[in-house]
Amino acid sequence: MTQAGPAILVTGGSSGLGAAVVGAAVKAGWRPFVIDRQPPVEGVPWAECDLADTRAAQDATRRAAEHLAGLDAVVTAAGMDVPGRLADVPAETWERVVAVDLLATAAVIRAALPALTASHGNVVTIASTLGVKAVSDATAYCAAKFGVVGFTRALAAELAGSVGVTLVVPGGMRTKFFDDRDAQYKPGPDAVLNDPANVASAVMFAVGQPRGCAVRELVVCAETETSYP
Repeated sequence: MTQAGPAILVTGGSSGLGAAVVGAAVKAGWRPFVIDRQPPVEGVPWAECDLADTRAAQDATRRAAEHLAGLDAVVTAAGMDVPGRLADVPAETWERVVAVDLLATAAVIRAALPALTASHGNVVTIASTLGVKAVSDATAYCAAKFGVVGFTRALAAELAGSVGVTLVVPGGMRTKFFDDRDAQYKPGPDAVLNDPANVASAVMFAVGQPRGCAVRELVVCAETETSYP
């Protein structure tokens, strides 16, 4: 990592899409900082944080901005899901999905705004194809990701001219996201999932736009993705 490169904060940057974004950022000469519950790859600075605690998420974001002496981009890649019928998913689990996927997204961006405004930086939020198409047994995840879509579109209007805002809508990816699910909610053996590196490339494309140009929305998925359109 070059110390002269632009600074990027990635939530959930220790695994899955977040880790792919960190890798792509380092390759492109950016200086990443990760907020997560687990450490990222060696050499990347990070803050341990349970993003369901939105006040802690805000504090970790401010520490990241101080560590990096500013922020040029924020990518809210942290996400979780516990699928199941509404009556079967415990309330605390349901609410945790919404807190991590939606409320932490807003909390981190809120805390990063002073630094991003100073740098005329960029925000990339990560929604899902299930943020534009609802399915059964995913009320928490759909509620959160539909919320991310609406939040990001409103934020783009609010910050136009001062901070770039991009909504990325990925389809299913080959990550550990599905590992802890009940068998009925795991992708089948014939499922075609996208490489998270492909989505990470789209994220870096968005944050790399010159001042005055904004990529508003990107859908990135395997060409046979069944949940889009």
